[in-house]
Amino acid sequence: MTDTTAYRVLARKYRPETFADLVGQDAMVRTLKNAFDADRIAQAFIMTGIRGTGKTTTARIIAKGMNCIGPDGTSGPTTDPCGQCEHCVAIMEGRHVDVMEMDAASNTGVANIREIIDSVHYRAASARYKVYIIDEVHMLSTGAFNALLKTLEEPPEHVKFIFATTEIRKVPVTVLSRCQRFDLRRIEPEVMIALMRKIASAEGAEIAEDALALITRAAEGSVRDATSLLDQAISHGAGETTADQVRAMLGLADRGRVLDLFDMILKGDAAAALTELSGQYADGADPMAVLRDLAEITHWVSVVKITPEAAEDPTVSPEERSRGMAMADALPMRVLTRLWQMLLKALDEVASAPNAMMAAEMAVIRLTHVADLPSPEELVRKLQNATPPPAPSAAPSGASGGPTSAPTQYRRDTDVIPTSATPGPTAALATQADAALARFPTFDHVVELIRANRDVKLLVEVETTLRLAAYQPGRIEFTPTDKAPRDLAQRLGHRLQSWTGNRWAVTVVNGADAETIAEVRDAADNALKSKAHNHPLMQAVLAQFPKARITAIRTPEQIAADAVQEALPEVEDEWDPFEED
Repeated sequence: MTDTTAYRVLARKYRPETFADLVGQDAMVRTLKNAFDADRIAQAFIMTGIRGTGKTTTARIIAKGMNCIGPDGTSGPTTDPCGQCEHCVAIMEGRHVDVMEMDAASNTGVANIREIIDSVHYRAASARYKVYIIDEVHMLSTGAFNALLKTLEEPPEHVKFIFATTEIRKVPVTVLSRCQRFDLRRIEPEVMIALMRKIASAEGAEIAEDALALITRAAEGSVRDATSLLDQAISHGAGETTADQVRAMLGLADRGRVLDLFDMILKGDAAAALTELSGQYADGADPMAVLRDLAEITHWVSVVKITPEAAEDPTVSPEERSRGMAMADALPMRVLTRLWQMLLKALDEVASAPNAMMAAEMAVIRLTHVADLPSPEELVRKLQNATPPPAPSAAPSGASGGPTSAPTQYRRDTDVIPTSATPGPTAALATQADAALARFPTFDHVVELIRANRDVKLLVEVETTLRLAAYQPGRIEFTPTDKAPRDLAQRLGHRLQSWTGNRWAVTVVNGADAETIAEVRDAADNALKSKAHNHPLMQAVLAQFPKARITAIRTPEQIAADAVQEALPEVEDEWDPFEED
């Protein structure tokens, strides 16, 4: 005789059947229990989270709890379904006629949703509630979402909707507002290791603690991924699974050897680093996985440097923790950030290269030179020392060398008003303008008034489409650009009157060719960039880095202000991480 019992993978065999079985989701379980106890069961739920955290499983447990009648057939909705009544059994086996599951990935259209809308009016055949579970709901089309809205807002009392998605941002707000939302969290490493140990014990399998740590790290918070990897590891180890077997199964390099490679790179020993990389490759490590491990170590050491308590990670062995903390103490943050950027670039190159190992070797060679790369401060110092002084004939910045050599002046809109339209002396203004309007002696003050009242649309129009012809407090004459709205003068006068309490005469005239505020601002920015580009120090930088471009210019005052707010204090030390021991 043959055994007809089909093997069930661990991910299905140990799928939670009650809320008590759910791990790492205490907040959601507490809320649902309170809602069930108070008989405040929502008409629609939406579960969101990364893959494998139990979204669909939670949906089935909720459906089971709403329809459970208990072993005696008299119980009401509960958060502790019995698992024995006909409804509990049928729902967990996925065959209950009143609990319908739909995969939105393959049923995205209006027609699929129309079937649901047409069926909600009929009462449940045998259960207390009709429950519609829609997985990956974010993949429904716009038309399908719109068709569902009305039914979702006012469903019959006997109907409940439960949605699951990994992309909550793709679900329309109109749908989210009609659902009770639960965010399923990634499972913490400690909880995951304990769960994997429990399952392994139940299966009678021996698996090392460091092997469980490797599985937990690879699962990235997904219970389903971790359980599937554990299933594979148990088979791989034939009952006794070690970390080396799991590492070989996952195509990972020995973590200690990756740390050795990390040390070789930082010491600039390219030959030793390439030899170690080749050795790991020969032992079955994937080149992409090696670089990914290097990036992970770089990130971890950087975080430990800022927050030392991050070193207490249960997925990290004591030896790795000790080495990582020593690196965090010794390595400057600028070296770590530079390594991170270079590794991100290397990962892209390896992924797209025809030969992954060749690309990884070139990346490692590049990384070994990170020790030789000067910091930005050192580079500027070198360039300053190598830059010859300016020729005697060149006029220094701000010098006046006659009419044609006057320094560049960056003017605002009041500087570009034609002479014939320039307002009279301040004394004349004082006699012609109302005392209240004297607070706005220049057009600059009008612009600041618009900005202070946060009328963004009017501010943009005034700065980009208004060519000022004449100004005095209470009177503005301007020529509009082609892009100016036709009612600009009317709206500007109305706004100024409402803000100041005085009437403003705003008139459109022809012939003014003054630059707009935006044009003056852009011209000043371009002139500043040109001036910076021609500076001897910048010319030296461009000679060393021909493809460099000026993207922004900050004054020393801005740099100092930013440094006060953003810079992290760095502990200075005399240790050189690149010297051989």
